[in-house]
Amino acid sequence: MLTLWKEEVFKYDGTQLKPLWNYLEHGLLGTSCVAWRGPCDVSFEQMKDGEDLRDASAIRGEDMLHFIFEIFDEKLFAGVSFQRLVADLARSTAQSLGKGPALPLLREGDDVWSADRMKKLSISVAIPTLNSTLIHFAVNVSNRGTPVPTLALEDLQIDPKTFAEVLMKKCSDEYLSIREATWKVRS
Repeated sequence: MLTLWKEEVFKYDGTQLKPLWNYLEHGLLGTSCVAWRGPCDVSFEQMKDGEDLRDASAIRGEDMLHFIFEIFDEKLFAGVSFQRLVADLARSTAQSLGKGPALPLLREGDDVWSADRMKKLSISVAIPTLNSTLIHFAVNVSNRGTPVPTLALEDLQIDPKTFAEVLMKKCSDEYLSIREATWKVRS
């Protein structure tokens, strides 16, 4: 899995969740992840999660870390499974890097929460394309501008760039390990 940290700060608005965005916008051809820091504000027109649409849930925050994964030649079930692995790797990364009082953390589905499940650290969605699965995964850097009670990297005293780089490395290593596990077995 190719990975790229972007120093440029820009908003995630849902338009980034489209096939080949990692390649056409950032030059990463193939299974990849692009990460950056910026605000989040997803309109209902760009919202992909049916539950969020039905509930008319706002998806926004003033300062978040965003990750766009594109995994090729996999169905949505595999993409959602990887999305949940990303969430658990984010949970363990936050716990290992964190110094704040909000630990431990738990993963429920594709979300990371405070242990009491009162504050949400992450948002995520996985969608299918014709030849890939796309995943947007994001964690709060701050709690400003969020529509629900949140936990943020600031609360845990974690540097956002360090968190992004460690998480991308873990995800890349896991992806390769999964691929290698499929290559070494006999039918």
